[in-house]
Amino acid sequence: MATVSIVMGSDSDMPVMAKAVEVLEQFGIDYEIRIISAHREPDIFVEYAKTAKDRGVKCIIAGAGKAAHLPGMCAAVFEGPVIGIPMKTSDLGGVDSLYSIVQMPTGVPVATVAINGGANAGILAVKMLAMNDVALAAKMHNFIVEQKESVEAKDSKLQNEGYKAFL
Repeated sequence: MATVSIVMGSDSDMPVMAKAVEVLEQFGIDYEIRIISAHREPDIFVEYAKTAKDRGVKCIIAGAGKAAHLPGMCAAVFEGPVIGIPMKTSDLGGVDSLYSIVQMPTGVPVATVAINGGANAGILAVKMLAMNDVALAAKMHNFIVEQKESVEAKDSKLQNEGYKAFL
């Protein structure tokens, strides 16, 4: 059973959403991934969101561009947490998507990451799930330590070899 559901309104969102998938795979989290349009197939969307909890889904990651209603509609129907990923758009650069996702009414929150923030959406989902999973929390701790050590190694290289080593 999928613990996280990843949904997008268009296949053009796949490069960004794939980053969330990669994070979930890195942490060994089961997921499902779907392309469902809340605007073009509302009946299919509502069935998807209404049955998510019964399918074992504990968190939804929803990506959307322009009007970006998919994350908010997920939050309106699904009882668990929803993470929205605003997609960069050709018209307004993704600010339209960001505003649409982040400006939810009281009582229907969507946790929102940066425009095209697929990896951070995956990491946020892992952090949420790790609150009730000791093994997953240990993996997240190791991930955080690895990030710290990576930055320390880069600074050491900078101090020893100078800035030209990075050009």
